[in-house]
Amino acid sequence: MSLPVYHEQYGHRGPRLLLVHGWGLHGGVWLPLIDELSQRYQVAVVDLPGHGRSGPLPPDAALEALAQAVAEAVATPAIWVGWSLGGLVALAAARRWPEAVIKLVLIGATPRFAQGPDWDCAMPAATLDQFGRDLAADYQRTLIRFLSLQLGAGEGARASLRELRQHVFRVPPPDTAGLQAGLRLLRETDLRALLPSITRPVQLVHGAKDRLVPPAAAHYLAAHLPDARLELIPDAGHAPFLSHRPQFLETLTRFCETES
Repeated sequence: MSLPVYHEQYGHRGPRLLLVHGWGLHGGVWLPLIDELSQRYQVAVVDLPGHGRSGPLPPDAALEALAQAVAEAVATPAIWVGWSLGGLVALAAARRWPEAVIKLVLIGATPRFAQGPDWDCAMPAATLDQFGRDLAADYQRTLIRFLSLQLGAGEGARASLRELRQHVFRVPPPDTAGLQAGLRLLRETDLRALLPSITRPVQLVHGAKDRLVPPAAAHYLAAHLPDARLELIPDAGHAPFLSHRPQFLETLTRFCETES
């Protein structure tokens, strides 16, 4: 059974970009970048199943089902830009449906979100579960706190947060079932063994001060993906595409428009 995916299109020229958001949010998180991106690219922005305006996410849905649903909704090959959970979805697509993926840009990404006996560059599972409970109990306040941490301090950051709130809260929050299904994917997914088989070019963008996904996870991806490069942004957290927009856009443009 295919999962329904809501998506929007921007721009009519250049390479095709597909933007895939993180857990608990929706495609509106990308809107601060759309004016600039749509001048150079054909941009597709999706809401993952269980998020935003897409249909529900079944509690037992596999990561590959999300990747397939997104690929089918957009229908044409694209450069997949995945943030956080969106990075897992993009990696799964590149592994199972490489014909749908031209290149990958992975932001704040990791092959495994939860710590394990042989994997310490991640958050404890209990911390991940607590964040899920906080989101379910008070979605708006928890999300504002999360976004504030990612954007940093200063008047520029406060202005960015005001802009982002307008985009993010214009769509109803995901229901608890969707949040829990997405949280299960974050807790249980481990793509480390699959990385050597992902042959598409990859640009990793990671914040050196990311407190959700330690930079060690990005270094692991860079070392184990066959064709990957890493841009580590010194003062950024988990959302460098928001907090350090000019630097992120420069890295994205250089990667997208360079022949591989």
